[in-house]
Amino acid sequence: MSQKLLEQLTAAMPSAMEVPTPIKQLYQWIEQQGFFIDNADDERIGFLYSDEKLQESQTENGRGGGTDIEFKAEGSKYLHHWFGAEHDEVNQRLCVFAKTGGEGSMAAFWLSDIGEVKIVHLGSGSGSLLNCVLADNSIDFLRLLAIGYDEICWDDAFSASPQDNDEFVVQPNIEFQNWVKETFQVTIPETALEIVKHPASMDDSNSKDEFWNWCRKFQQEETKEDVLAIAKLMKEVGVDRDFIIENTGLSGAEVDSLE
Repeated sequence: MSQKLLEQLTAAMPSAMEVPTPIKQLYQWIEQQGFFIDNADDERIGFLYSDEKLQESQTENGRGGGTDIEFKAEGSKYLHHWFGAEHDEVNQRLCVFAKTGGEGSMAAFWLSDIGEVKIVHLGSGSGSLLNCVLADNSIDFLRLLAIGYDEICWDDAFSASPQDNDEFVVQPNIEFQNWVKETFQVTIPETALEIVKHPASMDDSNSKDEFWNWCRKFQQEETKEDVLAIAKLMKEVGVDRDFIIENTGLSGAEVDSLE
């Protein structure tokens, strides 16, 4: 039996990280069910449900199939876009393996400061802003997926069951739920907050989440030269002096000195 999904993920993993065993089992299950396609670049994309059946079940009020997620080995090749620059540490400690939302949000394996591999979320920024640890281990990640949210990139839904959504009801993926329960001898939580301990936003000023705090180390801050350049442009187009001072943090003398 083909294991192309796993082979491509293994090849994308950083040298210090290994694919967790529950994810290997998940990928084997996906390929056994035939829930995958190969794109034009020969990249295998895996799903938790038949994509054809999911589309057929879609109505304006809901659909079947549980959580919609795409598994594809991205590794670290696009992380410089998210972090704003290339960072060796980021590339060695993160491996993107899934798309969690139609707007481009991602799930990744993260090697924590104490050497544990956790599942984390990187919001697209144009839609989801969720930036935190999704699950401390791979089994809990599978339990999170089995709950059945439409997409796991929207944390405003995490406090309630997916079946409590009156506007768009997603029916659970019973086949996947049963596989998770029987394979790992676990239960399926009622809500995501039983697993996602500290949901955090990219816009938050602080957070208890360890991955959010790790990401902040690499966020590019505006240099003084950047601020001066912006202020100079504002001055050139006639922006009020007091407005420039208030919104750039520059002193009056610094603004006055701009030519």
